[in-house]
Amino acid sequence: MASFSSTLAICIAITFLLLNQSKAQLNTTFYSNTCPNVSSIVRTVIQQALQSDPRIGASLIRLHFHDCFVQGCDGSILLDNSGTIQSEKDAAPNTNSTRGFDVVDNIKTAVENSCPDVVSCADILALSAESSVSLAGGPSWNVLLGRRDSTTANQAGANASIPSPFESLNNLTAKFSAVGLNNITDLVALSGAHTFGRAQCRLFSNRLYNFSGTGNPDPTLNTTYLVTLRQICPQNGSGFVVTNLDPTTPNTFDNTYFSNLQTNRGLLQSDQELFSTTGAPTISIVNQFSSNQSAFFQSFVQSMINMGNISPLTGSNGQIRSNCRRVNGS
Repeated sequence: MASFSSTLAICIAITFLLLNQSKAQLNTTFYSNTCPNVSSIVRTVIQQALQSDPRIGASLIRLHFHDCFVQGCDGSILLDNSGTIQSEKDAAPNTNSTRGFDVVDNIKTAVENSCPDVVSCADILALSAESSVSLAGGPSWNVLLGRRDSTTANQAGANASIPSPFESLNNLTAKFSAVGLNNITDLVALSGAHTFGRAQCRLFSNRLYNFSGTGNPDPTLNTTYLVTLRQICPQNGSGFVVTNLDPTTPNTFDNTYFSNLQTNRGLLQSDQELFSTTGAPTISIVNQFSSNQSAFFQSFVQSMINMGNISPLTGSNGQIRSNCRRVNGS
């Protein structure tokens, strides 16, 4: 009979193996045999979309972000309303602002034509985020794959969990920690995705005219930038007019976002909070990324991998949806 020490050693080894297996459920070669061209298919469709819509890359990475923060990276944000689904698209952080669903449909169609019933919609979102960043001049990375798609959506969870542009740094940090992103670098690096894309006036107009009910603009907003933004977003104008998140290089994925924060040109309150919150640990990271684009890119890649690993459905959980907008058989 095995001794207690050898039995304990075996138990520890099994535990270690199970932990490693859970971490290795997603891997970069998941579709090597079943759909080897999936990355290039995704990239080609996005390249085509970019020709008429320079915003689409930022919109696609936002879909991946908003998906992962609600019950994990499971494609639930793509589900339309049905008899059993209350769509996350109608949650406050998503309604009238998330976009790119038609491009996801086009990617799914192209992938299905090549490899039917193999690639999940959740993985398409992860691959789309990588392609969008690299096509805009940002870093490229090997995406971990093997997610399956949810058969449920969580509208209430979307309302509660997705970080808001009006949040304080403490609230932002808490929402990131709630999904397992406990390293403050993840918050700063992922916020750096606002180096491209657009935002609607309604998401920052309070900073221009009546910040925190004071009747005055946000004191952390650069005064010259304030004048420019007021021209784009007049007080009684449409809240759905869009402007560049990065006024300097709006369609390029670079580190200018962080230089903008240093000169009080962060568009959203949640952006500027990273640099203007007194004594915040984020300030030194902003300074580092502003002066060293390679450091930003390296951290961004790691943080995207971390985010993409939030509670994925794997193995026999979930399904491979044939249409990203609805559950199979519905």
